[in-house]
This record gives sequence, structure tokens and C-alpha cells, in this order.
Amino acid sequence: MPRALLEKAKTLEPLNPNKSTALFGGKSSGILNWNDIAYPHWHKMYKRLVGNYWQADEVNMSSDVKQFSSLTTEEREAYLKIIGLLSTLDAPQTRTALLISLYATDPAVQSIMAVIAQQEAVHNESYSYVLSSVVSLDEQNKAFQLGRTDAVLLKRNANLVEQYNNFVDNPTMENILKTLVYTSLLEGMFFYSGFAFFYNLARQNKMVGTSTMISYINRDELEHGRFIAELFRATLAENPEYNTEDFTDWVYTHFQESVVLEIEWSNYVLEDVEGIDLDEMAGYIKYRANKMLRMMGLSEVYPEHVDNPMKWIRAYVDNFDGTKTDFFEQKSRQYTKTSDLNGFDDL
Repeated sequence: MPRALLEKAKTLEPLNPNKSTALFGGKSSGILNWNDIAYPHWHKMYKRLVGNYWQADEVNMSSDVKQFSSLTTEEREAYLKIIGLLSTLDAPQTRTALLISLYATDPAVQSIMAVIAQQEAVHNESYSYVLSSVVSLDEQNKAFQLGRTDAVLLKRNANLVEQYNNFVDNPTMENILKTLVYTSLLEGMFFYSGFAFFYNLARQNKMVGTSTMISYINRDELEHGRFIAELFRATLAENPEYNTEDFTDWVYTHFQESVVLEIEWSNYVLEDVEGIDLDEMAGYIKYRANKMLRMMGLSEVYPEHVDNPMKWIRAYVDNFDGTKTDFFEQKSRQYTKTSDLNGFDDL
């Protein structure tokens, strides 16, 4: 494969057309007219992303403050470790989204990635917010150190770290495609054992404020994953020289390696948590991997896991296949500030 470094897109080039000639390495004026873009349906994606607006400190955490001390020791430890995991995933996503946009020569992609970057920043702030609600500053800081110190978490994140840093050092078309693969894994699979932990607490009527926050993050990540998968497919279609058997094998290999690491992490962090079946969780992780592969235009690698084995999760999170709902009487979800209501329980 050719390995020439891509140049960052120019901010304004008035001699170029407004509609980009390519997603990366193409030409465009830098002027964005949503009615004249290369992939018109991406305007709807942009609108959906913007419509998901929310802020962390508008979610009511009062019941969680009272409940945290009554959790089991295992639940409290898992809570802090999983927040530590999620923070190590969302913090670099803000920067990675911005880096991708710097090399995108399609202004629509630049705008969509800007919204994704902003939402990832909100997600990361939300982890600080929930921890500040329930534990001391020392315990908050310990949780945020886990991404640097926990051996299992370091192992789990190693491939992601390597690829993201490769993109920084060598911004080639190949590394953009590989970074989109890992971004798809991150948005569509890496978060999900952690999300499931908080939903499991919620179905026991524990830490409902935290699970509400997680459901908003989850909704965003589903949209991010959908767009990143489409961006991957479109970029590969525009650059067919990269659509090789070797590259496809690389994608499958890294998906399968990521599944193994995610299952290892979930076994480690959820081992003693009541209400979660680890075999079921492993199947759920494989189900999520299959789903992301299909979205990216590839084949499933776990034919025995095409259906969601943890169907109870559907009550807690928006999904692509059904009506957007929340988990209080399956009402249609609408983001509402707690200042406008007497807490989230009134939704």
C-alpha cells in the first residue's frame, strides 16, 4: 500500500469547489454548504448528534449520594474501576476526533467530528461529576489514575494506544482507516461491559442517577459509532487500493483480539458483582463486535452471537433497532433538565 503522509486540510482555499472531491486528501474550498455536500444524508446525522445535547450537572444525583455507601464492597470497587476505564476511553476521543477532522478535506466531516469531540468532552466531564457526587477527592483521583496504573486496564488499552499514537506520528491514509477501526471498536464495543454494570445496578434500583447519565453517554456513542462506521466505509470506497485481503484480515484480527481483551477485563472487574452472568457478558461483547463489523460492511466473526443475549439492557438505552425509550415505564425519551422537574424520577 502507498504510505505517503497526508497533509492537513487547508482552512480556506477559495479556488477549490465547496463540495469536496474526497473525504481525505481531496480538494474543497473549506466553505460548508449543507445543501451541497458529497454525502447528503450526513446532514441528518449532524442534526441527530446536535439534537442529543445534554449537560452532566443537570442530571439529578441526590439519590446516588445517599446510596453509594450502601453498595456492597464489590459494587463500590467495580463502580470506581469502571469510571476509571471510561475516562481513559473518552478523554483521548476528544483529541482523536479533532485530529481526524484536521486531515478531512470534506467540511461536513469536519463539522460532524467537531460535534463528536464536544460530546466526548462532556462525557469525560460527567465521570468527574458523578465521582465528585459520591466519593472524596482522593478517591476520585485514584479512579482517574487507573488508566495509568492498573495492569489489566493497561493491557486492555495497549492496542488502542498504539494505533492512536501511530496516527499522530504517521498520518497516512492507512493509519486513518486503522484509527477509524479502533474508534468503531471504542464507540461500539469497548464501553459496553461498563455500561452494563451501571444498568445492572439500576435494575436493582441502585445508583439510578449514574445509570441515567450513562444512558445519555450510551445514546451519543451509538450515534458516533454509526457515523464512524459510515466514514470508514466511504473512505475505503474512495480509496479501493486499501480494500485488500491483507487489510480486511487486519480488521478481523484486531476485532478478535479486542474481544478477548474486553472479556478478560469484564471478568476482572465484574467477577464478584451480583446480577451479572460473565458468560452472558462475553456473549454480549461478541454480539456488539458482530454488530459493528456489519455496520462497517464486513462479516460477522461470531455466528453463534448474532442476537443480544442481555435483552434486559434494551430497557435502559436507546438503540438503532427500536424506539428510543428510557427505563421508567418505557416512556419516549426526552432530555429534560432536572431544574425543570423535581428530579429525574418524574420523567
